[in-house]
Amino acid sequence: MLEAYPHNRLARILLWGFSALAMAFLMLPTLVVVPISFSASDLLEFPPRAYSLRWYENFFGSATWMAGLRTSLILGTLTAIVAVPLALLACISVNRLGGKTASAIQGVLLAPSIVPGILLAIGLFFVLAAQGLVGTLFGVLVGHVVLAIPVACIVLLPALARFDWNQVQAARSLGADWARAIAGVIVPQLRISLLSATLMAFLTSLDESVISIFVASGRNSTLPKLMFLSLRDQIDPTIAAISTLWTAVVVVVVLIVTLRQKA
Repeated sequence: MLEAYPHNRLARILLWGFSALAMAFLMLPTLVVVPISFSASDLLEFPPRAYSLRWYENFFGSATWMAGLRTSLILGTLTAIVAVPLALLACISVNRLGGKTASAIQGVLLAPSIVPGILLAIGLFFVLAAQGLVGTLFGVLVGHVVLAIPVACIVLLPALARFDWNQVQAARSLGADWARAIAGVIVPQLRISLLSATLMAFLTSLDESVISIFVASGRNSTLPKLMFLSLRDQIDPTIAAISTLWTAVVVVVVLIVTLRQKA
């Protein structure tokens, strides 16, 4: 973006300054929890008057928090495994169909990312309740997959738009069926986009709370739901420690996606 202003020093300085301010505006509210997580106080306190690792010890030493973390990691992994192949097949259909049909399919695929989360959660609750799936791991997985598919599609649609479909036609002319053509031609060439979509689907599940509040319960409660319940019932600085760890995970995943895209 900055290459557009090679001879205008003032414009480059202003653009860098604006970018820095935007990043600070977005990141500072999140980074405030980092020093709070090291506070020795029994309350959320900023800036901390004394520092301690007690809240990290409380998190890793709690069976409840660890159960929520385990559930979230399992759901994140399963969501990525299920959502990305479904999104890939759907994006291939959109790309090959074209026209109004493709636009309609694309609209349906992206709808969960547009509909308010609370409405989606309520609808999923009644659908899953009718099937007796509320409170089950499978029921929560369904909700997370619904949210992850649009994210994966947003990553994969541009990649498939640039793909050379003559290679698939050549493979088909040599006797390969669609499954073999997808596995042997499309997937290897879209591996970076597929990795990005997988990581983004994983993060979507890891960070999801609204659907989990409605659908998850008991031992299938996710970490974000437990965090919400903890803040509702009491002020526990353990939340700051979890948020710091969560932020670190997100930063690592985003860096991986960015570096892989540049490779």
